[in-house]
Amino acid sequence: MRTLLITGPGGGGRTTVAAATALAAARAGTRTLLLGADREDTLGAALGTPTGPAPAPVEENLTVWRPDPAQGFRDALATLQDRASSALDLLGAGRLDPEELTPLPGADELALLRALREAALAEGHDLLVVDLPPAPRALALLALPEELRRYLRRLLPPERQAARALRPVLGRLAGVPMPTEALYENAARWDLELAATEAVLTDRRTSALLVAEPGPAAADAVRGAALGLALRGLPVERLVANRVLPEDAPADSWLAGPVAQQRKTLDDWRGAHDVTALPHLGRDPRGTDDLAALAAPAPGPGPAPVEWPVTDRLAADGVLLWRLPLPGATRDDLDLVRRGDELAVAAGPYRRIVPLPSALRRCTVQGAALRDGVLSVRFAPDPELWPSGR
Repeated sequence: MRTLLITGPGGGGRTTVAAATALAAARAGTRTLLLGADREDTLGAALGTPTGPAPAPVEENLTVWRPDPAQGFRDALATLQDRASSALDLLGAGRLDPEELTPLPGADELALLRALREAALAEGHDLLVVDLPPAPRALALLALPEELRRYLRRLLPPERQAARALRPVLGRLAGVPMPTEALYENAARWDLELAATEAVLTDRRTSALLVAEPGPAAADAVRGAALGLALRGLPVERLVANRVLPEDAPADSWLAGPVAQQRKTLDDWRGAHDVTALPHLGRDPRGTDDLAALAAPAPGPGPAPVEWPVTDRLAADGVLLWRLPLPGATRDDLDLVRRGDELAVAAGPYRRIVPLPSALRRCTVQGAALRDGVLSVRFAPDPELWPSGR
């Protein structure tokens, strides 16, 4: 299934565009699942029909799902209590009843990631459209599976499980049950679930749609969001300029100023993105008729996936280049730090720690250069690690 992630600056109309895009795809014959994350039913308001915690059809080829983060939080905590019952009994801890639980900060994000994984595996759909939170929150959410897997591997390295045979002996010596076995089993289960979610986000058929209302305030926000998506390796299919005012506004009208600002912003965006302009209807779209009036295009096959290739060794100086596409980045945005077999890449407010390809782990960093939106990191073979004669 193809996945389209929709985000952008807050207040730009992401949910409306997500609903209009999903509707256009469904009416073009694509079996579409629209996934929302907002506790307020803004998705239902745009569609003109309430959405709920179970997938429900809106019209032919279009199904909408808005998972309930509160119920997901209660179910997850109840499952955790059941699995840790022996440890809780040992500590004399009282259990929490589901009725007394309220979601903690982050429950919405975890519920959306779980729903994203389940939706991508669901049968009967060809396209998954995801209405993500505003760009800063969305990018933090998209980074979560990879970061949590990295933390798990650091805190509970898989190779330490080789000591399983000693745990019963240690338990008898200590006189209490040893929870290590359950801990590793839970860590393996968490890693498997996170890996499934990460696989959806890194799939070659997954891309992003940026939504913003053109204007000076949105220009920097769009650039930052595009840079954050590039750092995650997610291609931007197109930029949707929402609520575009009519160009034929009278010169002496109060609309003349906003129209001129929008025109300038659109010209700048068209130099960097594939831009689709959706009109301002003069009201907030409500219902499928209004969404159809926006004439949002149905998603195509998607852009080419973002690749981070390592070039062959250069004949002149024996250097390897690792090319990281970061369109829109400036030198002041970037920072690189190598830690062992990982490279920490900072681009503006966003940061990602990526494992080095195997060939580069035997090299030392010689420098980096940014040109035409591509960061090229130079690596020189380390004579102590590189096989002789190569």
